[in-house]
Amino acid sequence: MMNTLYPIFLKASQLPILIVGGGYVGYEKISLILKNSPDARVILVAISISKNIRSLLVGREHQVTLIERPFQLYDLEKKSLIIVATNNRSLNKYIWGEAKARGTIVNVADTPLLCDFYLGSIVTKGDLKIAVSTNGKSPTFAKRLRQLLENVLPEEIEGLLNNMYDFRQTLGVDFQRKVKILNALTESLLD
Repeated sequence: MMNTLYPIFLKASQLPILIVGGGYVGYEKISLILKNSPDARVILVAISISKNIRSLLVGREHQVTLIERPFQLYDLEKKSLIIVATNNRSLNKYIWGEAKARGTIVNVADTPLLCDFYLGSIVTKGDLKIAVSTNGKSPTFAKRLRQLLENVLPEEIEGLLNNMYDFRQTLGVDFQRKVKILNALTESLLD
């Protein structure tokens, strides 16, 4: 089977995100989001919010709101992205159905059939960001591949990216010409 997922990089500070669930999985999801987008706009709703989640937010600038109470339907209003991470399967499916009825994209943790997207494993070296997905089949493998890439990518890559950006700015506005020149310049990376 072919992986038909289409990867995108979201500006999480511009999208209201809802996480429902304040336990271990909720902590895992909010940690991943904030690691990659420290300015993400997140509302986390849960009957109980773990000490780990609270500790994660202490002493750092963030746009996270914690609401300790049961999920309410109005929590779905004006949200662009929803992550459901409760340990109640029937509640998870209910939230999924209500979110889908509103046209919102949803990820129900550990339930690939109820996911419009997956939170992949992410490699970050300065401005370089690589997302790894196994189409929901093995997050552990994606994690190991992330670790491998983090080890083999040189720290100097940030300088290279800055130089490429500066050079790109000198090429003018003809997109086709830019692509041709930059392709020729970076072709040696494949050798």
